[in-house]
Amino acid sequence: MSDWLTSLKTATPQEGFELAILLARKGVAYTQPSTDVRKKLRTEYEGNADSLTLASHVIATHFQTVSAANNYWN
Repeated sequence: MSDWLTSLKTATPQEGFELAILLARKGVAYTQPSTDVRKKLRTEYEGNADSLTLASHVIATHFQTVSAANNYWN
């Protein structure tokens, strides 16, 4: 894959949260590069509360990293 992440710096917390979501999505794409397989697997987890909670946890972890990189937007 090409270089796409040039900085963790964002102007606002909203942009930081959106970057956290992007990081989570990119992590999945790196782990399972097949779009077809990801689409097939999505039907297994999209209605599973535990899977969705875990996805939220991954995003929250990324958001912690982005927040720290931005000095918590102080």
